[in-house]
Amino acid sequence: MSNTEPLISVIVPVYNSEEYLPYCIKSILNQSFKNLEIILIDDGSKDISPQICDSFAEKDSRIKVIHQENGGIAKAQNAGLDAAQGEYIAFADNDDILNKNNIEYLLSALQNTGADMSKARWQQFGISHLDDIVRQASRGATSPNTINVFNEPLRAYQTVFSKILRLVGEHTGHNTEARYFNEANWCRLYKRELWNDIRFPEGMYAQDVMVAGKLYARMNKVADVDRILYYWLQSPNSVTHKERSFSFYHDNVVAGIVNFEYALKHGILPARSYYTLVGSINEEATAPDITEPVNQLQYEADLQKKNSLLARLTRHQRMQCAVLHKIRLFEKGIYDRKIKNMA
Repeated sequence: MSNTEPLISVIVPVYNSEEYLPYCIKSILNQSFKNLEIILIDDGSKDISPQICDSFAEKDSRIKVIHQENGGIAKAQNAGLDAAQGEYIAFADNDDILNKNNIEYLLSALQNTGADMSKARWQQFGISHLDDIVRQASRGATSPNTINVFNEPLRAYQTVFSKILRLVGEHTGHNTEARYFNEANWCRLYKRELWNDIRFPEGMYAQDVMVAGKLYARMNKVADVDRILYYWLQSPNSVTHKERSFSFYHDNVVAGIVNFEYALKHGILPARSYYTLVGSINEEATAPDITEPVNQLQYEADLQKKNSLLARLTRHQRMQCAVLHKIRLFEKGIYDRKIKNMA
């Protein structure tokens, strides 16, 4: 490796992932780009994940391990950001797998386009396909033919989130798939300065959604790599798959409110945040602990806030958001049946 190659910090929050953590770490160590700082943040794990982290660190000097009391994924991510020395920042979940060429292709896209963030495509997989995914990731993806660059990522985030409409856009030559990304921080490479003064709110389930608007508003350009470079394990025990408490749904309501207001401030239709806000309030009503008095009061307050925000939209805007909400709910139903139930 040339001394001129930039250092890239890969931040991995770790919590009770002894079964899959080795696969994740090995996929990062196996990257074709080698100038890495791999920061493993053990967030008070109760299994042997801490020992796994330390064992890998003993064998590779690029690995730095931080042990801390359990404080949640946001606290772990923030610890990683505070410790990172790299010129660029990447994140990975502790049970996911990176394609061998993930960092190389994402870095090349950033350097060749001058974008603030690069991103690639991802693939969900079930536990039964783990060995196949490991082999696929180790082979490495072929080099992309083109890199798509787009402006106004905040607008893309809020509007290009329906799979059906993205497919229509692809067939009509609008290249909408390249403009799609969700709130997750993995499968991206960020310029370090994007994170200046931005940290995840600790103690929230929707920590990534909370920073999305502010983060994307800082970006001028985003580069899209049309290759699958990240493999997302669909575990039935993950928080997003099993959590159904009122506080879980309320955190998403708060995040929806924040991004709704942020979009309006920038003159952008908050279609995705409408979906998040309206959907999460509806889900609050289904929470098993909704009958608790404090949750009832919060639910009523959330309804009032939702109505006040929707009143700031024109009738035509509300209709647009409502139609997109219905389409996305239909898509979510298919996703929940086919993806979340992967074995």
